Amino acid sequence: MGGKRHQNSGKGGKGRAKEAASAPQPNAGKVTLEGRSFLYVGGRDCQVAHLRQIASSFGAELIHHDGGLREAVSRIDRVLPSVDCVFCPIDCISHDACLRVKTGCKKWGKAFVPLRNGSKSSLERALQDLTGNGSEN
Repeated sequence: MGGKRHQNSGKGGKGRAKEAASAPQPNAGKVTLEGRSFLYVGGRDCQVAHLRQIASSFGAELIHHDGGLREAVSRIDRVLPSVDCVFCPIDCISHDACLRVKTGCKKWGKAFVPLRNGSKSSLERALQDLTGNGSEN
């Protein structure tokens, strides 16, 4: 059976189309957030790469701001207009940064999503909720 599939794939592309259709797609059956960008303010620096990877699996871009530890809090004001939504883990963010985010979201009409904590699963649940797939787990 395997030899026949290879034989057909070289003739007229007929076999290739069938193989491509049956190959598992990375986001098959999953609504993506393709082209959307999110700001994540606060959290733990050691998790930023993992959080970006999670957002990327949904087709989205994640921009991180540390909440004022090393980055100026005023940078939040410059980034906010270009994002679709802002996530803030309420256990890992300064009051000043959180207030700035809330005020900026109101000003620019952006969604503000407080996260229960700075865990990877907390962000993943929030992204699933945005896609409408939150209840399918």
